[in-house]
Amino acid sequence: MSKWYIGNSEKCRVVVSTRIRLARNLEDYPFPAKLDASGKAQVNALVRDALLGSCGEDLSYIEMENLTRAQAVSMAERHLVSPEFASEVKGRALLLSEDESVSIMLCEEDHIRLQVMEAGLALDSAYKRADDLDNAISSKLKLAFDERIGFLTQCPTNLGTAMRASVMLHLPALAKSGQITKIAATVSKLGLIIRGAYGEGSSPNGDMYQLSNQVTLGISEETALSNLKSIAQQLVAQELSLREQIIKNPVWEDKIFRALGILKNARLMSCEEFMQLSSLVRLGAAEGLLDVSLEALSELNVDMQPATVNAREGRTLEPAERDAIRAKAVREALG
Repeated sequence: MSKWYIGNSEKCRVVVSTRIRLARNLEDYPFPAKLDASGKAQVNALVRDALLGSCGEDLSYIEMENLTRAQAVSMAERHLVSPEFASEVKGRALLLSEDESVSIMLCEEDHIRLQVMEAGLALDSAYKRADDLDNAISSKLKLAFDERIGFLTQCPTNLGTAMRASVMLHLPALAKSGQITKIAATVSKLGLIIRGAYGEGSSPNGDMYQLSNQVTLGISEETALSNLKSIAQQLVAQELSLREQIIKNPVWEDKIFRALGILKNARLMSCEEFMQLSSLVRLGAAEGLLDVSLEALSELNVDMQPATVNAREGRTLEPAERDAIRAKAVREALG
């Protein structure tokens, strides 16, 4: 089965993907930080048994300790797990759908971090799928919940709905115009945050930005999703307005075609250079300037990450060797 981002990328002109994440904890167990190895194993087994074969999703159970370092980090690069989850794998497990649209981290910061991803702006359908999985868990296991403050989580900032909804946006025009800092200040007043593709502290490689809700207490899931959708649509409108201006600029047209030329001909390419160039090519493809598939670019953005290249090759590569493999793969994909 192909991955969730394959076959759906052509509709992702600005909003590349949607993610819904729910944090949940079992009532009868301490938070993972206070659990020993035996306790974590019990929690993992309980959630696994509650979901496998009965939740309507085809999930596989993975003990993180059985993965190589490259395989674990590759999962973080693909947004299936958090970087922190990949860095300390002991006592942790993952439930993962075949197309990777559903991933459920067990014993990360909370007992359960349930995540659903879909292509494009799909907040309602992604939330419906996450909610169905949440209901499947709660029908068999008692979750830590307080009538006054909602779901109980290890970090107080997640109390309440314990839901983080986010959209991944490709914003090259807004980034190049220097407006992201102003946008960040504005959305923070509305209970949202915009940051790099990998969340807090990450840089916006390839002009990819994650817009997500910050407020989880005293607000319903529906209101949070509505606010996020509204702001995302406003950012899309601003981005497209700026694109109309820059796409007609010969300087920008030259940058876009040069970027494609390098991607099609380079023999060595770092991940950073690839992300910079692919952002320009994605802009040209999305606006009809280039005959390049957005689907191919979305797949490359995942496959060309460092640990993912290492994992595919089955060994830890030297940087220069990895850069040569990356350049060859990009040439072949873009023809």
